Amino acid sequence: QSLPQQKLLTWLSVLECVEVFAEMGTARVWGEMGRWTIIVLIQLAKAILRLLLLLWYKAGIQMSPPIVPLNREQQQPFHSQDTENSSSGKDQTYVGKRSSRVVRSLQSTPSLHSRHWGSPQQREESQSRRAEEMNQPPTPLGLQETFAESLYITRPLLHLLSLGVWGQRSWKPWLLSVVLDISSLSLLSDLKDLNRRERTELRRRTILLLYYLLRSPFYDRYSEGRILLLLRLLADYVPGVGFVTRPLMDYLPAWQKIYFYNWG
Repeated sequence: QSLPQQKLLTWLSVLECVEVFAEMGTARVWGEMGRWTIIVLIQLAKAILRLLLLLWYKAGIQMSPPIVPLNREQQQPFHSQDTENSSSGKDQTYVGKRSSRVVRSLQSTPSLHSRHWGSPQQREESQSRRAEEMNQPPTPLGLQETFAESLYITRPLLHLLSLGVWGQRSWKPWLLSVVLDISSLSLLSDLKDLNRRERTELRRRTILLLYYLLRSPFYDRYSEGRILLLLRLLADYVPGVGFVTRPLMDYLPAWQKIYFYNWG
């Protein structure tokens, strides 16, 4: 990736990390008008960044999160001792004569904080596989797929616009949003030879369709009573589950009030 593209991904990641805090903080300081203003500004900035990545840099299907979180346990640290051992020709592994078990030799043992308990071959294979997955280029998108990804990117803006036109109690913003999401997924389903990250992203978007059961006005009119009844039954009749379901019942009303939890 080029440096400008990396900067766009960084800014997009920052926005996704602070959006809930910005919404709650602005609502507390400036009230509802300030809250909806910051929501529109953040969604507009995210849409612009994503469209630049899609149309200008040909980044393909947008991932969430934009930058893959660093898994420190799976990173291979650089050891000068390992380099010296490999350059001096010393064997880094030992194969048992009777068991054929592969173990690390004492000369190539890393420091205590960076040791792992797998065989060196397994570590190298997993690292090479992860590196190959990370370095796979995005799948090129045709006109139909680019339109579908653009629908997914602009859906939050269209939803906010429909909220402003028809109000928060209307079914039209909910219906518009679900139609856009399903249309985008249907158009992208024709893509073949997706890499692993892109397949994972499309599965994530499909699962997130369940959020429409928790989004108003569907939640207010149909889901709320049934979900609370189910959680109450689990808390009363399944031992140990109440430690999770009772706080969840108390949290749902607060969760419902945060736009970025629901629609972001």
